[in-house]
Amino acid sequence: MPKQKLIITISGTPGSGKSTIAKILGQKLSAKGGSASGGKARRIYVGAIRRALAKSKGMTLAELNQYALTHPETDVDIDKQVAAQARQMAKKKIVIVEGRTQFYFLPESFKIFINVNVNEGAKRIWREIQNQNDLKKRNEAAIKSLAGLKKSILARMAIDKKRYKKYYHLDFTQKANYNLIIDTTKITASQAATRILSALKKAQ
Repeated sequence: MPKQKLIITISGTPGSGKSTIAKILGQKLSAKGGSASGGKARRIYVGAIRRALAKSKGMTLAELNQYALTHPETDVDIDKQVAAQARQMAKKKIVIVEGRTQFYFLPESFKIFINVNVNEGAKRIWREIQNQNDLKKRNEAAIKSLAGLKKSILARMAIDKKRYKKYYHLDFTQKANYNLIIDTTKITASQAATRILSALKKAQ
């Protein structure tokens, strides 16, 4: 049976740069195809899967999250499927899985949590959603102010924590869950990716 290659799981808070960092990591690890970390990298983004599910149900992401409080399959089934896919892909590639609870489903992974101050996170997302195409891609209800966006972020975090506590008996924000925690409030996504690559090198 072939040895499984590295799986990296990335969790974190809204606006912390998780997706950008995951993309940078994928590019850098792919460029190191012949290194000890092994092979080119692939990325799985759980957020995109949930946004597509929300769209198929005629819901915004916020509406799906509320719906998920009484419909565990919208979390549990997706998380199990993603973990199984990651393990399958890891037979040949390095896999980066971006999802809040994937560290739990993939305990063998190198687990990263990316945090940002809620004010800074809200500002970053606010800049993104000024572009209507970005707002449509995120499948979120229209937000009329930065203050309203911050309020929606805090509400989303509260609902997420409630669901994960109910279904998985865990708090995804607990530091003990992770191998590496990075705060991006005052650093760029590129700087964060560099720190992660350094930590991965030391862990191998």
